[in-house]
Amino acid sequence: MLNYKQVELKREKMNEISYVVVFPNIFSKNKIPQLIKNIKKILKIKNQKYNSVKRDGDIILVDANDPVFASSAINLLFGIEKIAIARQVKNDFQNIVSEITTIGGNLLLKGEKFLVKVEGISKGFLVKDIEISATSNIIEKKSNLGAHPGTDENFDKLLYTYLTKNNAYICIFSDKGKGGIPYQSQKEQTICAIYDEISAVSCYETIKQGYDTKIIICYRQKSELMNLAKIINQIIPRLVREKIEIEFYYLKIKSNGIKNYLIYINSILEIMLNHSNKKISLALSPLIFPANFIDNALNHVFTKNKIPIIPLTGVDNELFREAKEIGLERNIKKLEKMINISSNDVPKFSKTSVEYALKTKQKIGVELGANNVHDILDSLNENH
Repeated sequence: MLNYKQVELKREKMNEISYVVVFPNIFSKNKIPQLIKNIKKILKIKNQKYNSVKRDGDIILVDANDPVFASSAINLLFGIEKIAIARQVKNDFQNIVSEITTIGGNLLLKGEKFLVKVEGISKGFLVKDIEISATSNIIEKKSNLGAHPGTDENFDKLLYTYLTKNNAYICIFSDKGKGGIPYQSQKEQTICAIYDEISAVSCYETIKQGYDTKIIICYRQKSELMNLAKIINQIIPRLVREKIEIEFYYLKIKSNGIKNYLIYINSILEIMLNHSNKKISLALSPLIFPANFIDNALNHVFTKNKIPIIPLTGVDNELFREAKEIGLERNIKKLEKMINISSNDVPKFSKTSVEYALKTKQKIGVELGANNVHDILDSLNENH
């Protein structure tokens, strides 16, 4: 993660303009216009002022009033490999070496091993030449620090530079992106339901795969609402909208036993099928649920002339990493217990529970802010 205090300190020392540089991942290289659109939206939602958001080759350059907070907002988005705060200089050998030496010298601490890494388009020189020259300069000019070069496998600080046709971006700090593809780049709307930890990760994956996602929340006990509200709070910023409408449904189904859980899932599927959305996101994975249960759900969706998608297909250990990303660290043990559900039965949905649930529908609007969890719970209480 970016150390914001250190970034601000270095910026003050260098007294120069820093830019936010967004590196689209390989799956987003042909979707950069959508990613730019999302960046502008999230900056507006987060009240981050900026002068421009433009493309420079395969990267996106953001001239923001506050690069530190702007980069934090942008890194909520999908479709990003990494995001950096960087200095821009012309793509010229001497300029690049000089800037890497200056920035590297300011960033290094005593005795640290550093690695100079340069990638991108070189003009009249090899990137390896810059790496060697900048490394030598840093060793010479910062000998009092005792800093020395590391290797690709062993270093304390990476001094990364990316070259475009006309410019070079020398990174002060960088952070890893969330992967996936830009939200709404599929240009297809789908509906997904959140009712537990697995369904939350599935919904997160649905958004990550670029679908315009409508979220509904289902619960069996009021005591579940606090946990579900906290989960929603972590997911809705990824929808890149200032206000999100969410529907809540209460199902009268017992909360104990595998059979009741499977009835619960099939009943939630029936609620989703009652909506007009053509695509239905199913929180099912062959690594967790029996094949016959998944087959039955898929066939049922097809009989309604709708199209199922299964975002968790192919997701294995990634399930736990993404659970942590949406604030479910404390729920990992519960997730582990839910895995490998064994049942030969394929119980049908509860018709009476579905009919009752549809009558309990509560629609609330959530504006992104600091008190989303309390706002959600307060709105539900007001509507009871």
